Amino acid sequence: MILYPAIDVLDGRVVRLAKGDFAAVTEYGDDPGAVAEGYAAAGAEWIHLVDLSGARDETRRQPEIVGAVARSGLKVQTGGGVRRRADVEALLEAGARRVVIGSLAVSDPETVAAWLGEFGPEVIATAFDVQIAGGAAWPTLKGWRERAERPLTDLLGDYEQAGLVHALVTDTGRDGLLEGPNTDLYADLVRARPDIAWQASGGVSSLEDLAALKQSGAAGAVVGKALFEGRFTLEEALKC
Repeated sequence: MILYPAIDVLDGRVVRLAKGDFAAVTEYGDDPGAVAEGYAAAGAEWIHLVDLSGARDETRRQPEIVGAVARSGLKVQTGGGVRRRADVEALLEAGARRVVIGSLAVSDPETVAAWLGEFGPEVIATAFDVQIAGGAAWPTLKGWRERAERPLTDLLGDYEQAGLVHALVTDTGRDGLLEGPNTDLYADLVRARPDIAWQASGGVSSLEDLAALKQSGAAGAVVGKALFEGRFTLEEALKC
């Protein structure tokens, strides 16, 4: 399992949101590059970088921060408001290794499938923010305010022939709350689509959570607030 320490950046500052709420922001400094250098020194290989400014307003995208983080030597997986092919190209040119497609992966899977074919399955990842209802995971849109018409397992059918390899799933009910990840969700996804390398996001608060995610079969774990809040060190997490 790959550990992806996470940095969310809003107007140049490192922050975390509680359940995706821009009104519930906690700040952790104003130097994303320095945070990335610290993670690289601790032994990380990848970093998950979210451009919150670009997610809110595409005119406020922060590609220069991708470059600053990439200069740390970490492989950068990044997203936030990626809606056009030009956005993908700009992020790759800035130094990203993998571009994460969120809302568009739900609303327009045909376009994202085409990008998978064009850029390659190692370069494009999908991200699904889901709500759990009726025993199913439902992708959400528009800042988690709207629920898709189909559950995630049905939506994934649109990617069966596209070669999708990397997919990140966030349980919106747990994101940023340090209440533990939804390990049952990831175990179910691994059983349903073992061909996809599932990345777990949301809720990790302890080393035991990471061990449980590894046991669930998750290929990756995105960890943000727990590191900033000192629940454990990155070195401890990597050993775990």
